[in-house]
Amino acid sequence: MSTFSRVIASALMAMVLVAAPTALRAQAVAGQDQPSEDTWNSIKDDIFKGRPILDGAGLVVLDAPRRADDAAVVPIGMHVNFTGDDKRTLQSMTLVIDENPAPVAGTFTIGPRSGVTSISTRVRVNTYSYVRLVAELSDGKLYGVKTFVKASGGCSAPASSNADATKSMLGQMKFRTFRPESGGLPEAQLMMRHPQNSGLQMDQLTRLYIPPFFVENLKIWQGDALLVEMEGGIAISEDPNLRFNFKPNGIDKFRVEATDTSRKVFRDEWSLEKSVL
Repeated sequence: MSTFSRVIASALMAMVLVAAPTALRAQAVAGQDQPSEDTWNSIKDDIFKGRPILDGAGLVVLDAPRRADDAAVVPIGMHVNFTGDDKRTLQSMTLVIDENPAPVAGTFTIGPRSGVTSISTRVRVNTYSYVRLVAELSDGKLYGVKTFVKASGGCSAPASSNADATKSMLGQMKFRTFRPESGGLPEAQLMMRHPQNSGLQMDQLTRLYIPPFFVENLKIWQGDALLVEMEGGIAISEDPNLRFNFKPNGIDKFRVEATDTSRKVFRDEWSLEKSVL
């Protein structure tokens, strides 16, 4: 088990055994939604090794609903808007959900020549919380933004699909690309079947908690060039869905490799007509 997985497992065990509400959860129960920086101030130095995080307003964009329709499937858009004369590139994006049992939802490392500046996915939000996006650019600096999301119970919500059906389709992938619009970059989308068990969900028959079981690493290449790598956790929703823009390199083959917490590796590849790109 990786260090990342052990940290998550410890956090989940503490949640199950202690189940002590944070101040923010207590506010939510009382009908209040006053945002607090207390959790963020207690975790940010551990996540980012004490590095300063600059205000990313106008440069970094985080799209998330103010109130989630479904706390287990919250759409998230992450973007970095470079001006035409900005020579910097995007190195990584880290998505943090302050009040989740494991606050780091995912870290997305960007391939050095991929041109990726935009990623969207779906996450679980466990209670009223700030959601934060911290982007690292090629100037070596971190830039952050935040938004407040009202949601409850996303990490403990039962799976939406039948467990037997999910097991039979485990790791199946679909991949497609989209033509660029208005002079922008083309986009690609990866969809993968996986239950993404959080460790906080209960088996309705046995009344026991279902062990954590999720994709912890996922890589996507165009040819041999890395486009994006995701290091994920329990907050990535059931059946991971990743959509991103990219700069075509002329190679019509895409491939994916994903590893979950059981150490099972899933691979697939697709050859697309160059006209699509």
